Amino acid sequence: MKNLAAIFTLSLFFIPAASPAQNADPFRPDFGYPQAVKGFKLVWNDEFNIEGKPDPLSWRYEKGFVRNNELQWYQEENATCKGGVLLIEGKREKVKNPAFTPGSNNWRSSREYAEYTSASIQTRGLRQWQFGRFEVRARIDTAHGSWPAIWTLGISGGWPSGGEIDIMEFYRVKNVPAILANFAWGTDRRGVAKWDDLRKPLSDFTSEDPDWVKKFHIWRMDWNGKTIKLFLDNQLLNEVSLSETINPDGFNPFLQPHYILLNLAIGAAGGDPSGSHSPLTYEVDWVRIYQEN
Repeated sequence: MKNLAAIFTLSLFFIPAASPAQNADPFRPDFGYPQAVKGFKLVWNDEFNIEGKPDPLSWRYEKGFVRNNELQWYQEENATCKGGVLLIEGKREKVKNPAFTPGSNNWRSSREYAEYTSASIQTRGLRQWQFGRFEVRARIDTAHGSWPAIWTLGISGGWPSGGEIDIMEFYRVKNVPAILANFAWGTDRRGVAKWDDLRKPLSDFTSEDPDWVKKFHIWRMDWNGKTIKLFLDNQLLNEVSLSETINPDGFNPFLQPHYILLNLAIGAAGGDPSGSHSPLTYEVDWVRIYQEN
């Protein structure tokens, strides 16, 4: 493994005035330095320019059946840094569920086997931020069953009271492929969220660019003490005023630090993957966090 400290030090303190990401080949990983953002400084980034596993000082793994009655078994083997990207693969493969309990009504323990595997990594307990510009360059798989996401969760409050920001989700809404940009916070019902969501048909993008799904794109969040705005390739998708995102107990989950999650779910809202290719792929080129000077 390369000297990660040296890589991070270089990217944190050498920020050219040019914007290499804007000139990068959209079909290939971007090996340029992080671009300068006026009024901001780069406080953390991961370029994934190593071979092997993601940096353990920044990323941890979710394991097993986790949420939403999805099909995949999360395991760290499906997340690898390769060729300048974090490659998350959703594979059609059978894995025994050690928590299987015959006759169980719990979806996590009622299945003897998982028929698919994938990976979900997060910075929980390792890296967290409050406010700033978050940018992620990624290429997503839009096949049936694919549910990739870039999202954040608050460090306290539980779900949904701790707050959720979906910088990017892709799945099927009434069987229509869609890009989503969402915010969620708490209600007076435990486990029930208040949503401010945006669902934009994938065809809105592919009609303008037939090669859209073959390209890397930049998802961005601009977050300050008043608003959060979500962008895709500089196009504003959704925004929310933090004066509206207050839980019934008065706590505002977007006035606390959040951590990042990158995952590829399979099934559930993603649709039926049985007729799709295997593996499904989700390539994250880089993650960059800027905060005001």
